[in-house]
Amino acid sequence: MATSLVGIACNLILSAAKIAVGLLFGLVSVIGDGINNLSDCASGVVSLVSFWIAGKPADRQHPYGHRRVEYIAAMLTGFLILLAAAELIRVSAETIAGGGLVMAEWPVYAVLALSVVVKFGMFVYFRLRAKRLRSEVLKAVSADSLSDCVATAAVIAGTVLSASGIPADGWTGLVVALFIVWEGVKVVRDASSELMGRAADGELTRALEARILSSENVLGFHDLRIFSYGHGMAYATVHVEMDAKIPSMEAHGILDAIEHAAAEETGVLLTTHLDPVDLTDQAADELKQRILEEAQKVAEGITLHDFRIVRGVMTKVIFEATVPFSCKWKDETVRSELEKIVSAQGEYIPIVTVGRA
Repeated sequence: MATSLVGIACNLILSAAKIAVGLLFGLVSVIGDGINNLSDCASGVVSLVSFWIAGKPADRQHPYGHRRVEYIAAMLTGFLILLAAAELIRVSAETIAGGGLVMAEWPVYAVLALSVVVKFGMFVYFRLRAKRLRSEVLKAVSADSLSDCVATAAVIAGTVLSASGIPADGWTGLVVALFIVWEGVKVVRDASSELMGRAADGELTRALEARILSSENVLGFHDLRIFSYGHGMAYATVHVEMDAKIPSMEAHGILDAIEHAAAEETGVLLTTHLDPVDLTDQAADELKQRILEEAQKVAEGITLHDFRIVRGVMTKVIFEATVPFSCKWKDETVRSELEKIVSAQGEYIPIVTVGRA
């Protein structure tokens, strides 16, 4: 919360100073830059509230905690940035249409130069805090601070040109506004991606995979799914393959050890599912290989898991197929094609489950 208060205080001071000198000398680009800092104050308030909510413990309505509120706060920050940009575009367009020249005195340059220094310091500060706390909100605020540095530098350039007799104030304000739009869209896009369930960090995925494969008696795994509920709150599920001959209590102990190790080493709460593999069923292995060869023609990169033959009055072939996201076919179409491939191998009843990875 202290981090947010620092940002609010700095932006409030910069906003007041810029709007004051902008009004005094009639510089629309400086006023717009001040409005941008004022929107940053509102963003700071949003960040402050989000940190308070994110710190609340889990409850009956929110069993996974409240940490995803940071993504919502980051989106609100982005929308506030876009709102400030829209106002600056309007004012800049009016200034361009007016075509008047404006002059600036040393107080204008002093305020703008101070703003660049302060904003760059805020960028470094928020960046370090964002990495330490793994906060999406602080990451968005740090990016906004850096964009403010560039925006204010553009305002300084426009002010110098205006003082030289070139009516650049309105055009500078427009350039700054477009830059702010780009930054706001980026913040909204990143936050919305997190809310929609962006794929887990590659380093975290590799760490979990290594932990699973390094465990005793593990033949392989599939369907590793990681779900994030904010910083420090991640869950995962996975299917682990082991020899079907291993006693159930022993297999349970191995899976339990994997879950505990994953929590200690990565902080992820992992739930494992046992997929027993009959290593003695050579007919099933050969059939799986034939079906896989044909399946590759349907979707390159497809893999088959939990493959088994259930023999009886009617022989069933049961397996799960994992299809790459790059495959354009619908899951239902892939399933239908795989069922045809199985049926072509003999008098089998195919029971196929299709998933994506």
